[in-house]
Amino acid sequence: MPLKIDKTKCMGCGACITVCPYDAIVIEDGVARIGEYCQLCQACLSSCQEGAIMESKVDYASIPTEDLAAWSGVWVFAEQRGGKVAPVAFELLGEGRKLAAARGAGLCAVLFGAARSDAQELIKWGADKVYYCGDDIFREFTDEPNAELLSRLISMHKPEVVLAGATAIGRSFLPRVAARLKTGLTADCTSLEIEADTGNLIQTRPAYGGNIMASILSPRTRPQMATVRPKVMKAGRYEPDRQGEIIDVDAAGIRARTRVLETIKAADTGVNVNLQEADVIISGGRGLKGKEGFGMLNELAQLLNGTIGASRAAVDEGWIPYCHQVGQTGKTVCPKLYIACGISGAVQHLVGMQSSDVIVAINKNPEAPIFTAATYGIVGDLNEVIPLLVKKLRERKGAQ
Repeated sequence: MPLKIDKTKCMGCGACITVCPYDAIVIEDGVARIGEYCQLCQACLSSCQEGAIMESKVDYASIPTEDLAAWSGVWVFAEQRGGKVAPVAFELLGEGRKLAAARGAGLCAVLFGAARSDAQELIKWGADKVYYCGDDIFREFTDEPNAELLSRLISMHKPEVVLAGATAIGRSFLPRVAARLKTGLTADCTSLEIEADTGNLIQTRPAYGGNIMASILSPRTRPQMATVRPKVMKAGRYEPDRQGEIIDVDAAGIRARTRVLETIKAADTGVNVNLQEADVIISGGRGLKGKEGFGMLNELAQLLNGTIGASRAAVDEGWIPYCHQVGQTGKTVCPKLYIACGISGAVQHLVGMQSSDVIVAINKNPEAPIFTAATYGIVGDLNEVIPLLVKKLRERKGAQ
């Protein structure tokens, strides 16, 4: 619950400042004030000898509840760039189908700016209906027109659940939509489940630096909105003969105060770092003990037609660029094969790769947490294990 300070009791002693791990408390005009950095850890409660800090109880009964029965269905926002629908849209359709089935409701997709044929593809991936607008204003992504049109559609058709990818696009404009609709938004979800009787969406995401998994509900407002990281959910089933309805949407009156003048792609370094599309990822951590270790991993990756990943520890040490980072503060991946080399397995890293089909962990510490997520575990020195793997793979390739 929120914390508040009774100014009549506070003596301005600063004891709460000393114990606050987030530097969220300051002294103003002789009394303490809790600022926006407060994480509700409540460490300050026991430090105050005057009892000036207390929980601010919320009277939920006084908050008006919407007519929840008026909202129905699950919507997926299918983002596109350069006219190509992002793969996360197909993953969301797979998850959206499960949620819609639990409620006995329909599944719809929303597509702006792509070709009409892409709307038909979304139907084949599981959508019953696609709200489509091909207006030129959506060719290059900007926040305002996307937020305006999606808000209009939601207000008009009242879907119970709205999902989008936790990508640069989803993170940019979906909070605007939630604010316009005066509803909640849970970002970076790793799990979604819907209560069949109430329709409440249980939105699970890492919290407090990944140390706990928080389950968030929005029982009094609709729609329930969430963003999901790419590669966390499995894509739906593709049915080439599936039929559905494409509904053309009018963008009349929608304007943008900004426009994209030029899109500059990152320079091609010759190294494949498209982690989220890779089938095989070889990741290194602090156990490599230096950037030279990634040369060894690169040799293994080439033999397996894979790419190189890394833990945050390796990136923070400067051994490899950030674009290779896997985990909560990096990329979420779901390859067919993930080989973790010298990675201890902090929860922040596990969140980013635990959905991989097969996980192989190599670590000399048999108690390393990475083994709890591994399909196969190798306890040993990676400097001995990896060269043996490389040797065996070369022998096999030579024999073919």
